[in-house]
Amino acid sequence: MQDPNADTEWNDILRSKGIIPPKEKEISEEDVINVLEQTIDEKTQCNAKKLEVLSLDELDELEDEEDEKVILEYRRKRIAEMKAEAAKARYGDVREISAEDYVLHVNKAGEGVWVILHLYKQGIPLCTLLNQHLSLLAAKFPATKFLKSISTTCIPNYPDSNLPTIFVYFEGDLKRQFVGPHEFRGMNITVDELEWILGQVGAVKTTLQEDPRPKVKDVLFSKLKSNDDDLSDDNDW
Repeated sequence: MQDPNADTEWNDILRSKGIIPPKEKEISEEDVINVLEQTIDEKTQCNAKKLEVLSLDELDELEDEEDEKVILEYRRKRIAEMKAEAAKARYGDVREISAEDYVLHVNKAGEGVWVILHLYKQGIPLCTLLNQHLSLLAAKFPATKFLKSISTTCIPNYPDSNLPTIFVYFEGDLKRQFVGPHEFRGMNITVDELEWILGQVGAVKTTLQEDPRPKVKDVLFSKLKSNDDDLSDDNDW
């Protein structure tokens, strides 16, 4: 039996007489693209019409669904950030080191690691106070490595007049040093003040918004202002 779709003169005659159906049109690549574009347009118009007929409550519900997607995405990112922070939080206390430990714990602390080293000596009250404050800060900021070392053990013949001394390192490089009691406001220094000092260097991620240290008063200005006020009172008579 002859193929009715074959391109033959006899089939053309049969098609012209209506004896066999017309030959099916071949679908080109351009035809496929046109069909896809038409389908996309129809769906877009359909969605637009759906939005137009939605009530306010239905629109609010749709908005809530979109908000939920945003919240879920934010939650996913926040969990990832928290996991990253937890991975960094591997310290949490003040560790005693010797001169032999210095290279390992300071110079080779690792990428992105802040190190705070306190040189101290037993019997110096301010050193004892700073060790107490640093213990609290080490627990509060476990991503920062807190170290302490007896001064002459770490640096031979280191003068007591320079104590307490705090060195701050980042990735093994010295970023800041605080040498002597005048750097710490003496025995009056609070743990918040020490946190602020270290936070300004970048060693801890402090949430303090303002410097907790007492403001220095200008005694001369206060005296002059007081005298001006007295003169003003005298002029009122």
